[in-house]
Amino acid sequence: MKFGICNEIFDGWKIEEAMEYAGQVGYDAIEMAPMTLAQYVTDISAKERERIRDAAARTGIEISGIHWVLRETEGMHLTHPDSQVRERTSRYFCDLVDFCSDIGGQYIINGSPKQRNLMPGVSPEQAWDWATETLRPAVRLAEDRGVVICFEPLAPTETDFITTAAEGVRFAERFASSSMKIILDVKAMCSEGKPIPEIIRESWPHFAYFHANDQNLKGPGFGEVDFRPIAAALREVGYNGYVSVEVFKFEEGAEVIASRSIDYLKETFQLSTA
Repeated sequence: MKFGICNEIFDGWKIEEAMEYAGQVGYDAIEMAPMTLAQYVTDISAKERERIRDAAARTGIEISGIHWVLRETEGMHLTHPDSQVRERTSRYFCDLVDFCSDIGGQYIINGSPKQRNLMPGVSPEQAWDWATETLRPAVRLAEDRGVVICFEPLAPTETDFITTAAEGVRFAERFASSSMKIILDVKAMCSEGKPIPEIIRESWPHFAYFHANDQNLKGPGFGEVDFRPIAAALREVGYNGYVSVEVFKFEEGAEVIASRSIDYLKETFQLSTA
């Protein structure tokens, strides 16, 4: 497994500085939030994409992929009753696939709860069909560009569309594609009412990415979630992808969040093999 960290933690830092620091404290990869670069990925030039890819190469860190892909955008929604909105969203997901591949990333994390929530009058069945229709062109493009779209089950407090890993797996299976998987997120799994290691075992091999955080919205090791059984379950199923730190509270500052999180992950993952 490889350890990554999301770049919005480094608010106000230059991309190169964030990459360099992440590598120095022990991360293998950085996960990019497009909103830290521009409102829309279509506003990011080919030259800037090349610069980001080259910066990662110079600093010796990988770009695992992108997340928060619809945040800050306008007029995007996976399950909107207006077909024109869904078509716009569908085209933008294709743009996201191109951007992710252009900067050297492999995974697109699709969370963005506000852009998938059921709108008045939309049934769950309609939402599932419309979301499938909206994402299908991007999944086909992802197959060609070596990208994997990972749909993120989120807690019912965040969304009413796909709130468990099991639902996420059923949704991903609709596409019958190696470029459509789910992501497991510790914070989100805490809402399911069952042990996280059990969810990991039940979800394998349908997840291709893993977010490490705590129920308190901070980094791993900053709360009460014990990562030792989580690490053991990931090893048990044979997961060898990224374990990426994503937090939502930043009061400790980027350096403390990044360094304490990676130290805790390395300690607990090492113990899981003992």
